[in-house]
Amino acid sequence: MAFDYDLFVIGAGSGGVRAARIASSHGARVAVAEEYRVGGTCVIRGCVPKKLLVYGSHFAEDLADAKRFGWRTEGATFDWAILRDNVAAEVDRLEGLYGQTLGNAKVEIIRQRAVVAGPNLVRLADGSEVSAANILIATGAWPSIPDIPGAEYGITSNEVFHLDKLPKRAVIAGAGYIANEFAGIFNELGVEVTLVTRGDKMLRSYDQEIVEKLVGISREKGIDI
Repeated sequence: MAFDYDLFVIGAGSGGVRAARIASSHGARVAVAEEYRVGGTCVIRGCVPKKLLVYGSHFAEDLADAKRFGWRTEGATFDWAILRDNVAAEVDRLEGLYGQTLGNAKVEIIRQRAVVAGPNLVRLADGSEVSAANILIATGAWPSIPDIPGAEYGITSNEVFHLDKLPKRAVIAGAGYIANEFAGIFNELGVEVTLVTRGDKMLRSYDQEIVEKLVGISREKGIDI
């Protein structure tokens, strides 16, 4: 039976992009469907933009340390909008490179939501259907919103990179490494941070000595755990 594609990938994150590119390099006819942006969580709304925020927030400590080395830093101010927009610009650049990589590998990018409609069949958001010998579902994960009163007033790590302005106070629900990174970022940028965890310790799977050191440093910096 003839198919439109040898491989159809649903989701253009790290796994989907890699699979599509490698399959195409072996001569397969490949398409990848993505409803949002090419690059996935790590590039678009995870590791990369978060680390840039980490780097930006570290300058608060650098400025404080500089005073002890004779630098006059009075009047230094922070503009969230500049950091936010520069981070967004870097994400745009990286997304373009991911798209370019797929294009160079002769992978067709379909910028629509796609769902499996049957054996070897994919339905796109515009209603059209395509067939594929193999279908790879690489849709990743999505933040879970707790079913509690007031949940609609919260945001997830997806939205945090697009804040119009920094809040005066922030409560972070969770005590994994991502929660701790954002707690540190906001704290350095002048936000009053409270970190809430349901258990008796943070970073449960991490070395206890490291966790205790982190908790001590966080509290010294003014993060309420």
